[in-house]
Amino acid sequence: MNQEKDQELVQHLAKQGVDDKMVMGHPASLFVLFFTEMWERFSYYGMRALLTVFLITEISKQGWGWSNQDAMELYAWYTGLVYLTPLIGGMIADKLTGYRKAILLGALIMTLGHASMALEGTSQSFFYVGLVLMILGNGLFKPNISSMVGQLYPDTSAKKDAGYTIFYMGINSGAFLGMLLCGYIGEKEGWHYGFGLAGVFMFFGMIQFYFAQKIFGVIGEKPGTVHSPEEHVHNIQEEDHTPKNVVRDRLVVVAVLMIASIFFFFAFEQAGGSMTIFAKNYTQRVLDGDTGEIFKWVDAALTIFPILIVTYVLFKLSQQIFSKYPLTVIFTAISFAIIWALGIWKVNKEFSIETTEVTVSWFQILNSFFIITLASSFSKLWEKVWNPSGPVKFAFGLILVAVGFLALAYGSMSIPSGAQTASVSMIWLILAYFFHTTGELCVSPVGLSYVSKLSPKKFAGLLFGLWFTASAIANFIAGMTGSFIDKITETYSMTIFFLIIAALPILVAILLLIFNGKLKKMMHGIH
Repeated sequence: MNQEKDQELVQHLAKQGVDDKMVMGHPASLFVLFFTEMWERFSYYGMRALLTVFLITEISKQGWGWSNQDAMELYAWYTGLVYLTPLIGGMIADKLTGYRKAILLGALIMTLGHASMALEGTSQSFFYVGLVLMILGNGLFKPNISSMVGQLYPDTSAKKDAGYTIFYMGINSGAFLGMLLCGYIGEKEGWHYGFGLAGVFMFFGMIQFYFAQKIFGVIGEKPGTVHSPEEHVHNIQEEDHTPKNVVRDRLVVVAVLMIASIFFFFAFEQAGGSMTIFAKNYTQRVLDGDTGEIFKWVDAALTIFPILIVTYVLFKLSQQIFSKYPLTVIFTAISFAIIWALGIWKVNKEFSIETTEVTVSWFQILNSFFIITLASSFSKLWEKVWNPSGPVKFAFGLILVAVGFLALAYGSMSIPSGAQTASVSMIWLILAYFFHTTGELCVSPVGLSYVSKLSPKKFAGLLFGLWFTASAIANFIAGMTGSFIDKITETYSMTIFFLIIAALPILVAILLLIFNGKLKKMMHGIH
């Protein structure tokens, strides 16, 4: 849908002074947020891909030699707090700084956090300081950029879910590139190089956002900012006369979806924990002969194809905004030049080696790769083909993540109880990540969209903070659950461990389908 055909969106943007340039039928400003979030997710997931592996790797290989349980407990606390601090960051932005300043400050703090972690070889204290800075910076960054995406669209726009899906493609493009490059460089060249590289691109994300702030009009400004009548802008946040009973019902729906998301992400976030341990200790990762050669070509395609896609998105954006925001385009282009150089270097390095050892972190890129390749299809599905209610989408997402763990449970049947190592085919991990990704596309972008549509505008940052608090709870539970992997596999089996994780999402999905009709009524016309 082009700009001329979507007058509702055009008028909405005009009221807020947002630049009316369109890219692929959506505001150009969406894609500025796309790239900002992409580099932030590059930094977060690039570091996270290394965290568990670094902690459990032997001291002789420059790791810390921690036990699986200790590593998973630290992982639980870190990922839990990363998603808890957005509650405070959302309130700070709503009441004090505005979204833009909060995003910039959060990006700066995270950049410093990565720099500190890159010095872990000098002193372990730098590693812990880096984790703390990452937690604090993310709290200011995460809820507020999601809030800005929502304010680009009218609540009644059919494009809002599609916009969040595109934004989510940016999230996963960054996650993919971060895990691919930081994970590879960290495991192959040195942990500190991987940690440091993550910070470089967080810096680029901050810079390109800083130079494009005017594209957002009044969206994200400090509360109370006054504009002259000549500017012809109006902060839509000030217009919210929704009846109290409607607000109450909608907030109940948000709460239900938040609870459902806890069960989804409890399972999904095993990726950085128990599934990482499974990849390291129980998966066949050494490939030679024809198998190794095939993998090299697949890996090369997985490296280059997503970079091509996001480069195309940058090209389309630059066509629309370069004349007004040249520095944003230039700094983003520089970051992409570095990405292309690293990607080509990685591919060449792998083809020069006879025997291929798949890195542990490689499997985590599959989720983001599938997001990048499937996100546009899901966006078109919701926009043009089939657009069920939020609870139904969530139910499908929960079922799909459970199917992924059922695949792992089946693939693990050959592992004896108490086994420390095994050589299970990697196909089961690949299948799990595929189903987890399709489930995620039914939950994460949809959840962000519904929080935006159902929340009172003046508390949008707070509600997004609460949404990420649910993720905090899920991540903490996921990490703590992962810490029991050794005990459960010793007493029962790896299959039982994965079956336990699969059971809970299925139960919640059934409940959502049963109460779907009631929840739809409580949304009062929001779809």
